[in-house]
Amino acid sequence: MATMIWIEGMTKTYQLGEITVPVLKGINLAIEQGEYVAIMGASGSGKSTLMNIIGCLDRATSGHYLFEGSDLTTFNDDELAYVRNQRIGFVFQQFNLLPRATAWENVMVPMIYANVPKSVRRERAKQALIRVGLGERMNNRPSQLSGGQQQRVAIARALVNRPALVLADEPTGALDTQTSQDVMNLFGELNQQGIAIVLVTHEPDIAEQTKRIIRVQDGYVVNASEHHPLRLPHF
Repeated sequence: MATMIWIEGMTKTYQLGEITVPVLKGINLAIEQGEYVAIMGASGSGKSTLMNIIGCLDRATSGHYLFEGSDLTTFNDDELAYVRNQRIGFVFQQFNLLPRATAWENVMVPMIYANVPKSVRRERAKQALIRVGLGERMNNRPSQLSGGQQQRVAIARALVNRPALVLADEPTGALDTQTSQDVMNLFGELNQQGIAIVLVTHEPDIAEQTKRIIRVQDGYVVNASEHHPLRLPHF
């Protein structure tokens, strides 16, 4: 299996006035194409910072981050924005849907930024909503949908640009137990279709439904279960 994500010696330091705050202190990590992994760690462990860098929402202070063979540490802001829009889909705890837009219109948003023609946007958004089981709710606004349905809209939105990777940040945090399980079942189905999923969670029962758990503590990866030691990537 080819390597999708290769991180070596990654650090991230924030400067707060005269105070230097190290958050990531030397992350080494490899994630293969099509993997389904959970990142776990206590508050302040660095897991959210790591996810933001993986998702091209932030930059590392030092080290290397290779994504699909390209060293993203050398990319400028426009190049990172392209990767973020075309190759990575995002799912967040609070859904982040436009309240006055329909499910259909919400799902089309990433394609607008990708300059996808309108006729293609409409059909692709429709198919994405059908894929997550909301084919009959396309014209509903978020206020007309349950929490689980809103998260499904967010997942459909993450899929429309056909990303290689979906990053999910506490995607079940605002959902009840049964709805959380429904969302996790959907993630499992998407992973079986070949999409790599990296999920940040603090819930052990959610993490255990993925295929590998990566634990972050005090700015380091301290455990990455059922995986080989860090080795040269094969792209």
